This record gives sequence, structure tokens and C-alpha cells, in this order.
Amino acid sequence: MENTGLKVLLHASTWFAPFLVPFILYLVVDDEEIKKLSIQAVLFQLVMIALIFVSILLIFVLIGIPMVIIFGIMAFVVPIIGIIKAVKGDTFNYPIVGSWIK
Repeated sequence: MENTGLKVLLHASTWFAPFLVPFILYLVVDDEEIKKLSIQAVLFQLVMIALIFVSILLIFVLIGIPMVIIFGIMAFVVPIIGIIKAVKGDTFNYPIVGSWIK
């Protein structure tokens, strides 16, 4: 359960500073797992922003409405899962972007 507090802060920063906190933690902390999670968190936020933007554009075709709902829920729930796993001491990789960073 090393760096549990930093992992929780990293996942919770989604709601108040989704890019600033992971960037600062990446620069300041020497732990490789925190660095990996920081990159994943930023990439996840960028992908979610892009997917929600495309979904909003597709609302005019009606397929975008369920996509906005699904991606909005995903952007809210995934950090909560990360916080729970961090508190338990389990490893966590963000969906979609987790396999991009090794």
C-alpha cells in the first residue's frame, strides 16, 4: 500500500484539476507506478473530452445521445473505481488508455 494517498489524490483530481495534479505528480514523485498512472489519467481525460465532443456533434444524427450518456457516466465512474482500488492497494489501469503506457 505504498503511496496510497497520492494514488487517491491522482484519481480524485479528475473532478477539480484533471490535468494539473497528474502533471505535477509526474514531475515531483519518483515512483514509477505514480508516473504511469499520471500519464494514464491525462490521456484518459483527453480521450473522454474527444469522445464526448464527437458524441455531442452526433446528437444531430440521434446516435450521439446514448454516447454522451455512456461517456459521461464513464468519465465519472472510472476515477471512483481507481480510488477504491488505490485504497485497497490493488493496481489499476485506466480503460482505453491503460494498455498504451507500459
